[in-house]
Formats: sequence, structure tokens, C-alpha cells
Amino acid sequence: MEVYVPQEDSFLLEKAILKEDLKEKNCLDLGTGSGIQTKAMFKSGAKKVTAVDINPDAIKKARENNKQEKEITFFEGDLFRFIHNNPSERFDFVAFNPPYVPSDEIKWKDLDGGKKGREIIDVFLSEFEKILGPKGIVLLLVSSLNKPEEIISLLSKKSFKAKIIEKQKLFFEELLVLKITRIK
Repeated sequence: MEVYVPQEDSFLLEKAILKEDLKEKNCLDLGTGSGIQTKAMFKSGAKKVTAVDINPDAIKKARENNKQEKEITFFEGDLFRFIHNNPSERFDFVAFNPPYVPSDEIKWKDLDGGKKGREIIDVFLSEFEKILGPKGIVLLLVSSLNKPEEIISLLSKKSFKAKIIEKQKLFFEELLVLKITRIK
């Protein structure tokens, strides 16, 4: 299996993470890939990062790219399965660059998001609050092809607000970073 090489989406999410104050925060990098977001979290002051990916080669690459950091836990697995090791753990900050490309079938787990590109995004949205701390923040990268207005509406029904904090126009879509927080 190959490791997803950072592209525009990775760099846009990294830019958003670098604007966050993560001092003393317990962070989660879901779909770590090369570990670019883990590195950004530590640059923003993270105390501890948990990096998760379904691809064992990605875990290996992320470990290599972040070997200078001591407070990292790596898990190979699908989305939230890692939490079974510590079901009471909560995160102050979560970043997720999911597979979001609309596709008829899932051939590339790091890219293909199924119909509407939302297969993995929708699973994430149905479960993320279980691992999010009371004042937790989520940065979620989506495409304009994923119907972000539907995502924002769905989050609102779950007592979360989402706002677009970064965007980048590409030739056939726009990449967006949603900042998700609890409605107080």
C-alpha cells in the first residue's frame, strides 16, 4: 500500500491547524497519512497527539516523519476503533482529512469517499462527539462536492456549529476546512 503524498488538501488543513493554539492540548490526527498534521499540531503547541490510519505503511511513514516528538501514540485502524483501548479518553482537538472524492466504488481508501464523497465523512459525523472533550474543536476538510451545507445542517441538529475557516479553489471543486465546536 502506498502512503498518500500531501497535496493541496493536506496543506490547507495544515495551514488551519497552524493558526490554532494547541498549548497543552490532547490532539487526534485521524487519517494521519504522512504525519503532516501531527507535525503541525506539535508546532502549534500540542502536548500529546494520537495519530490513526488504516494503512500500516502510513503509520510507519508518520512515525518516521515525527520521530523527534515524544508524546505520540500511533494506532493502525479504522476511524474510532482505536478508542477501545481507552474508552474514556477525550480529545481537545481533532483534525481529519478524510477520503472525500465522490466515487462509485472504494478503490483507493485514502481518496475515494463513495457516493457524494461522504461515506467516511458521514461515519465520522455520527461518532465524533463520543471522543471530543467538552470544549473540543474539530477541523474537518471537505470538498464543495460533498454538499458542505448539508454537513453544516447535520451538525447543527447535533448541537454543533461549523464555520468555514479556510478554502481553496481548484479547477473543478473548492476545498474547505470546517471548524466544528459545540453550541454553548
